[in-house]
Amino acid sequence: MVNLIVQSIDNESMHGRYNGVSPGIVTNREFTNVFARKLRRPVFWSVPSSVVEYIVGKERSSILLQGQSVKPKRTLESGFEFKFSDIDSALSDLTKILL
Repeated sequence: MVNLIVQSIDNESMHGRYNGVSPGIVTNREFTNVFARKLRRPVFWSVPSSVVEYIVGKERSSILLQGQSVKPKRTLESGFEFKFSDIDSALSDLTKILL
């Protein structure tokens, strides 16, 4: 996010809103599996969707259960390059400080 903000300050042609999400869209299941693999830990169970709906409500649960499929179209068109454009590289970097 900091790199995107710096680019928007330095690049006078950037106006309006830019999305800072990585272009590599993943499901929660994929995120969990990659994260577990990077931590060298198994995934034993998942929370049933009915439990998530009960805890956060039906409307908000769709964000967690179905995702939002947000794409950084304008951000990529501006020439911005994400340091971690996929979940594997992002979690590799995150977990190297944990292991």
